[in-house]
Amino acid sequence: MRIGLQVGSFTWPGGAAAIAPTLGAIARTAEDAGFDSLWVMDHLFQIRVYGEPEEPMLEGIATLGWLAARTERIGLGLMVGAVHHRPPGVWLKAVTTLDVLSGVRAWSGIGAAWNEEESDALGVPMPPLGERFERLEEMLRLVHAGWHGPSGTGAPVEGPYLHASRALNAPQSIARPRPPILVGGGGERRTLRLVARYADACNVFGTPDQLRHKYAVLREHCEREGRDYATVERTNLGRLAVTADGAGGTLTPSAALDRLAAWAEAGSHHAIVSIPDVHRLDALERLGRDVIPHLAAIGEPPPARDPSLGA
Repeated sequence: MRIGLQVGSFTWPGGAAAIAPTLGAIARTAEDAGFDSLWVMDHLFQIRVYGEPEEPMLEGIATLGWLAARTERIGLGLMVGAVHHRPPGVWLKAVTTLDVLSGVRAWSGIGAAWNEEESDALGVPMPPLGERFERLEEMLRLVHAGWHGPSGTGAPVEGPYLHASRALNAPQSIARPRPPILVGGGGERRTLRLVARYADACNVFGTPDQLRHKYAVLREHCEREGRDYATVERTNLGRLAVTADGAGGTLTPSAALDRLAAWAEAGSHHAIVSIPDVHRLDALERLGRDVIPHLAAIGEPPPARDPSLGA
């Protein structure tokens, strides 16, 4: 099983001036601990799961570029990009740029988005949900065209909202056949259908039973789309608070392994976890010492990417 870290809060001691050094220390510690991936959110305001809207929130793509320069191995992605924040062509160029400059470490995490409050507050146009899903499918079609061959297909990509006259992408991504595409969300009618049709990975959350159900729905969509379900990397979001003694509602390393094993048994290949007070670094170090070395024996390895997907 793989493990990723999501950093969802930047409310740390020292205020804005301390965010950069603290985030840098978190990223380097996570990489040294053996985390496979590092994720930040694509929000403009802090969200209710982590705090109040007035708390600090960094822009996601700029943050990933900054993190790329301060790490060497760990994968980097948005959990997940909001479809209405960037036009599809800009998204293609942004992820390709991250792939090239980071040395093949970019994830293309994208979703239909939900936070109307932040968009309205900052004047970012946010179409209705049905239109966002149509735009999401258009974006997925464009990135597939742009990541095809040496420099994209060069063909137009048209839809109700997208009029891209030439799917040219230079420099091309170094990752082949493309940077991995993750579609986030557990919507059973539309989101998981888009995963089956276009994505290398899904992302859902919940209890092991809820994960098992979502993955079963995804399998049904794959069957309808003629997609091999085994080629989808199944990721899940979760929380992991680990201490040496498990006090105060936290988990011991042994209990953390049990939780990860339960997610793996439900079908997850890649657990992406948030850690309370991650800026203190001790939980990351403990996971690296007492948990991550044992993950190779848990669950199934992530699948190879399907080069024909989206063709």
